[in-house]
Amino acid sequence: MKPVLRIFYILVLAGLLSACASQTRDLPPEPQPEAQPPQQPSDPVEVDRLDPTNYTDSRNLPNPDSILSQREIYFEFDRADVRPEYLPLVRAHATYLKANSTARMELEGHADERGSREYNLGLGERRGNSVSDLLAAEGVSSRQVEVVSYGEERPVCRQSSETCWERNRRVEIVYTAR
Repeated sequence: MKPVLRIFYILVLAGLLSACASQTRDLPPEPQPEAQPPQQPSDPVEVDRLDPTNYTDSRNLPNPDSILSQREIYFEFDRADVRPEYLPLVRAHATYLKANSTARMELEGHADERGSREYNLGLGERRGNSVSDLLAAEGVSSRQVEVVSYGEERPVCRQSSETCWERNRRVEIVYTAR
């Protein structure tokens, strides 16, 4: 009896499938709705926009519209004091570091080729320390900031000209953890 039941079930199933298939073929096509102009949403949709003045948002670190993307502070010849035009940059990075306790920064001090190797290493360190002191004055934890001096060893410009030397007298801000 089992083989008879199997054949019966197969025939019933085949009949149902063929009935479903024939019904879908016999249906008239659905009428297409008339084209309507797109509706304006009643409430404006809030889009997550990047605010370049939000110095706590790590997405602003590479954002060219934000001051956080600026990572170089330039110095006068034989000087280690931060010029006033760089104070907003230092404050912005301080705001970021205070808001992101796991962030870590390395301040790389550099000098131009004039002066002895030892003097330029010391000058690069003094420049890095002056930026570090400003960050500390803004409330940044000392464990988030490390100062390294490269002196004249890593110039960005290798010509012997005032324009080139100006570019080499700098502190570079490098985030080692964001």
